[in-house]
Amino acid sequence: MKLGIVGLPNVGKSTLFNAITQAGAESANYPFCTIEPNVGTVLVPDHRIDELAKMYDPDKITYAVIEFVDIAGLVKGASKGEGLGNKFLSNIREVDAIVHVVRAFEDTNIVHVEGSIDPLRDIETINLELILSDMEILDRRIDKTKKALKGGDKKYQAHLEFYERLHAFLESGKSARAMEMTEDEKEMLSDVSLLTLKPVIYAANVAEDDYAAGENEFIKTIRDFAETEKSEVMVISAKIEEEIASLAKDEKEMFLEELGASESGLDKLIKASYRLLGLISYLTAGKPEVRAWTIEQGTKAPQAAGKIHTDFERGFIRAEVVAYDDLMECGSMQAAKEKGLVRSEGKEYVVKDGDIVLFRFNV
Repeated sequence: MKLGIVGLPNVGKSTLFNAITQAGAESANYPFCTIEPNVGTVLVPDHRIDELAKMYDPDKITYAVIEFVDIAGLVKGASKGEGLGNKFLSNIREVDAIVHVVRAFEDTNIVHVEGSIDPLRDIETINLELILSDMEILDRRIDKTKKALKGGDKKYQAHLEFYERLHAFLESGKSARAMEMTEDEKEMLSDVSLLTLKPVIYAANVAEDDYAAGENEFIKTIRDFAETEKSEVMVISAKIEEEIASLAKDEKEMFLEELGASESGLDKLIKASYRLLGLISYLTAGKPEVRAWTIEQGTKAPQAAGKIHTDFERGFIRAEVVAYDDLMECGSMQAAKEKGLVRSEGKEYVVKDGDIVLFRFNV
């Protein structure tokens, strides 16, 4: 999974990126500090892996991973190539979802590219550039569809009507993800790479002093906007995340307790990303390795097996499955088998989050 961190210059993007990846990306108080996108890989924290490791004492432990990409700050005119616009748009095209960092704090020492703090204006500045880029892509698709229709292929009439309706929607200043679509219409966009169709988490970046205070007017504005397109909002403090990243595990827990927080911004961001993209993890466990595998919700057993190796999918026979909670309650795989909690599942079985699976296959 690849998440792109975007936002206007000087909203805390690179500070947040540094904190969550500890990759040491350059961060400074001037626009375009980030030019080439910095990339950092983060392990997905999973207490189930930790507990299974205690049970099996494996030679190797492998967590799921997320790739974060810190993309250059955007300015007005990016869709026409202003600033680093073309680079920004091509980088964002490659990610699965967008973490849109929005400044929700006042600080006279940190220059805002627009000279004032206005979260709604900042969101709309970036979204407008993505919308303009999408409209250009849709213009080309509409022309192509019209040509197909002239050739006598009537099946494209519904496509044309849908593309034109979506174009008008974009023209009104709204992102494609905010538009109601049928499954058939979504399928019509499967080969159209629209930026505003990508799922978004708006990360409201607050000052350290405001973190424990709860909602402020800036955050409320961001939430109200996110609701219009069914996007997620999370409140973070990039500066606090930076502090947390430098602490040892036990110090981290104490620090979060003092803040009255149950988890770090990174943990919240990872959970929100999984929800947003409809992802779950199943687990494999044994002496050689305890490992988490990320799949889409609704994935059937053979395709889940294919994540491990294509031979597993091709020669799939069955999956031996036990729920994580059942295994922990029994204390061992043998005890779970004796209680009849280890099931043999076939090709139609839909793998669930936290399933511990052993695949049987033959090629």
